[in-house]
Amino acid sequence: MVRRCDWGVEADPLYLAYHDEEWGTPSHDDRHLFEMLILEGAQAGLSWSTILSKREGYRRAFAGFDPEKVARFDRRKVERLLLDPGIVRNRLKVEAAVANAKATLAVRRERGSLDAYLWSFVGGRPSSRRWRSVREIPPETAESREMSRDLKRHGFRFVGPTVCYAFMQAVGLVNDHTVDCFRYRELRRLR
Repeated sequence: MVRRCDWGVEADPLYLAYHDEEWGTPSHDDRHLFEMLILEGAQAGLSWSTILSKREGYRRAFAGFDPEKVARFDRRKVERLLLDPGIVRNRLKVEAAVANAKATLAVRRERGSLDAYLWSFVGGRPSSRRWRSVREIPPETAESREMSRDLKRHGFRFVGPTVCYAFMQAVGLVNDHTVDCFRYRELRRLR
């Protein structure tokens, strides 16, 4: 039997695939990093399974997460998005996605890439913890608090320390799979 983190992922095929194939895998693709920043912010106050079920809707609504296109969304486009059942129709979250696209472009001009900027918070290499249970995993860390402060300074929204830590976990800045999970060992080898 394959051992996984005790999230109850087996009950949801989308969640299972996300855990087994994506969560915690180091990502250096600017578009994927932007996507995950938007999705993690959209998840605030909701379940991750809700966001996973709307992921394709988000990809369609937000131009495949192309920050250059999303940065050009105007008030009329935002109003249309608020009618789209394929995404979370929360005005603050939709407007934050547009603001985050603009901030992403500014970071790219300043740092060369979103990748270089975000990975600087962990020294360019994923951190690996040794959690025995998901109950041991903190909701935020010193690094996620620092990332949150700096993202906000750059104009990003919906990037509190807990959202930032979830983002760091999702894109592999940290390996928070529990030590008994098969993905923990796979991802340690990627370091």
